[in-house]
Amino acid sequence: MTHLAPPSVRLLVCGNADRGDDGAALSAVAVLLPSLPAMLLERLEVRRCGHLRVEDLTDIPANEIAVVVDAAVGIAPGHVVSLPIAAIVGDPTAPTPRSSHELPIDQVLGLAGVLRPGGLPEGTFIGIGGRRFGYGRPLSRSVRLNMPAFQQAIAAELGRLTHVSPEGPAAPG
Repeated sequence: MTHLAPPSVRLLVCGNADRGDDGAALSAVAVLLPSLPAMLLERLEVRRCGHLRVEDLTDIPANEIAVVVDAAVGIAPGHVVSLPIAAIVGDPTAPTPRSSHELPIDQVLGLAGVLRPGGLPEGTFIGIGGRRFGYGRPLSRSVRLNMPAFQQAIAAELGRLTHVSPEGPAAPG
């Protein structure tokens, strides 16, 4: 019997902590990562990206899955959304990552899909709707109150993609 290598997930954590809700993903992941089991962390590569760039997606090898976490636009403040990255390209009304400042997100994803062998990487965008993004602002109340739901959505997706429960191994029963 041949054992396959476990899936590898690249977690792209977008945002700027100095810009209010734009730092939501950074806050969520900073608290979440230490709570994840070692088996899940072994299958995870975390990259911080102030803003999502074409290169962040084209650099993902064919055998890795992408999870992009960021503040989102196009949804109510504090609302958490999880959708395939490819769905953002196909639906102009879909919630999108806020932290794509060089180019509009549809252009970032479109260029990455053309430039990366095999097209866009398989993966998921997980976002939380933001309210305020000004420099020097703290996280808004709506984001702070829904931070546990954002963290749970991230943990659940990482668990699904790595086939490791985010709560760790089940207790013997």
